[in-house]
Amino acid sequence: MSAIRPAAVVVLAAGEGTRMKSATPKVLHQICGRTLVGHVLAAARELEPENLVVVVGHAREKVTAHLGETDPGVRTAVQAEQNGTGHAVRMALEELGNVDGTVVVVCGDTPLLRGATLRELTADHAADGNAVTVLTAEVPDATGYGRIVRDGASRAVTAIVEHKDASESQRAIREINSGVFAFDGQLLADALGKVRTDNSQGEEYLTDVLGILREAGHRVGASVAGDHREIAGINNRVQLSEARRILNDRLLTEAMLGGVTVVDPATTWIDVTVTFGQDATVQPGTQLHGTTHIGEGAEVGPNSRLTDTVVEAGARVDNTVAVSSHIGPGASVGPYAYLRPGTRLGAKGKIGTYVETKNATIGEGTKIPHLSYVGDATIGEYSNIGAASVFVNYDGQAKHHTTVGSHCRTGSDNMFVAPVTVGDGAYTAAGSVITKDVPPGSLAVARGQQRNIEGWVARKRPGSAAAKAAETASRQDANED
Repeated sequence: MSAIRPAAVVVLAAGEGTRMKSATPKVLHQICGRTLVGHVLAAARELEPENLVVVVGHAREKVTAHLGETDPGVRTAVQAEQNGTGHAVRMALEELGNVDGTVVVVCGDTPLLRGATLRELTADHAADGNAVTVLTAEVPDATGYGRIVRDGASRAVTAIVEHKDASESQRAIREINSGVFAFDGQLLADALGKVRTDNSQGEEYLTDVLGILREAGHRVGASVAGDHREIAGINNRVQLSEARRILNDRLLTEAMLGGVTVVDPATTWIDVTVTFGQDATVQPGTQLHGTTHIGEGAEVGPNSRLTDTVVEAGARVDNTVAVSSHIGPGASVGPYAYLRPGTRLGAKGKIGTYVETKNATIGEGTKIPHLSYVGDATIGEYSNIGAASVFVNYDGQAKHHTTVGSHCRTGSDNMFVAPVTVGDGAYTAAGSVITKDVPPGSLAVARGQQRNIEGWVARKRPGSAAAKAAETASRQDANED
């Protein structure tokens, strides 16, 4: 059974979502690296529809702007007043014009819905020759949901009965309406013109279309989702959190089945766009966001947060925050490192404890082991940057670049005042402030001459613990002499 490419997918995203209690429109809240509507669009795109239209209403400027960034090919229809789901679909059909073929209607707040489930829906719709096919699910507790009532012989859907209107026997039904449908486009357009508003809300209900089509002699069928959690809509922050956990577990399961070791899935969070190589390992307390890729045999964590970062094969990243960075094969980062955008660490390189980097290209085998800041810099291969070094890149108005060559050894507590270049094979002395270029193979010493003032403590701090210790030491030295 193969799915039929639909003429259109309509995404309903006009509601305000007041129960979210947020200045952000409900469909723009995010889980696992996408907005709620972004997840729905991704599932809808798997159907390869001829048209994809999102019905916007509340905060439509924000939603439309987001859609333009997320999926530039999407069309929008405006529901200026939220007069029900039937009215919303009618606005979409007015935007689309005459639609000949299958029209799939989905809700913009169902981020767990899979493209595979929508394909099964359209395939069932075509195979059964239905005028409309409703996506249903069997749930453990159907309280509050509309029940699917079927004909005993044909198994066709005879009614969708809301919980408050259901009889005792109907309330025992566990198959519920998801709010997702596949329609014959021509029949849908005709039936929407017949939907009435004589209900308690004074709205046009899309579910009324099912009764209209059935009364006209058309078949109404159902397609049952394999996992009832897929159809869950998000109405508040609790449900948002629950959906995030479900989707995260789904993503981690896929990763583990693909050959990734996730030591503690309960404390590991990833986005839908994160990718892995085989035998990658993710330690507890790790968050992987955006387009992050963890290469073959690489290990990340514990307690690391990587965004849009590539970790190549065999690299090790420990207790690190990295954003828009590239970590080469076999490299080592952390613990307690901060890689800011533009950091590129070469193969077998090291960025160590309490090191911050930004817009820095660091060559193969080069090490920055301790307590340093490297910003706006290029460092060659197999160099070593001494502890507590700072690349002074900002003069208060502009950023400047520092270049350190290959096979260099820089001393601890160095300041490299950009723009400055340290040539290949050069050394710099500990405590130096480097303000001039250092030729290749040179030793740069840029510090004041040490001067010892004898007896200063005894004169300036008489009676202090330091003075007493110094006096005792002086007597011991004198006795030894």
